[in-house]
Amino acid sequence: MNVTITQSATEIEPRIGCVAAAMEIIGAKWTSLILKELCSGSKRFCEFEQAIPKINPRTLSQRLDDLESHGIVTKERFNEVPPRIEYSLTKKGQDLIPVLKAMAAWGNKYHQ
Repeated sequence: MNVTITQSATEIEPRIGCVAAAMEIIGAKWTSLILKELCSGSKRFCEFEQAIPKINPRTLSQRLDDLESHGIVTKERFNEVPPRIEYSLTKKGQDLIPVLKAMAAWGNKYHQ
């Protein structure tokens, strides 16, 4: 017996535009993978490049800047030679972890 579960848009989205607002931040290519890497702690630019080898450095820089401008990521600069910068999730960014876990569960279920 197949049971179809349907939900209205208002059950998923309490206010019109919530999903669009989230997608504006996390919907860009590579962004979810960057966030996934930050779930385990602070990362340096080169660590992102190693973890996500197909990402262009310019794109990585742009995505990190975008996430910082939205308050999802913080950038900490260290006065060292050579200079060191580490990126980490803010509280707002940590609130995305359940979203990433749900995406991973869906991918695990349907990925061939």
